[in-house]
Amino acid sequence: MAVSYKKLFKLMIDRDIKKKDLKDMTGLSYGSIAKLEKGYNVEMSVLDKICVELKCQLSDIAEITFDD
Repeated sequence: MAVSYKKLFKLMIDRDIKKKDLKDMTGLSYGSIAKLEKGYNVEMSVLDKICVELKCQLSDIAEITFDD
């Protein structure tokens, strides 16, 4: 089981938001954004900041994937 943030990056593409824009909007570090890209665990506060700024739900930016 893992968490995938592919939905976040798809949403960013749909809204024409670059990683730098996300960093500026949320105050997150490039390290936190890199963790999201690699599918690493991040603090809930990181996801909260993203959801608040993008005005979306957690389910809009992340999903749980299950290993077969």
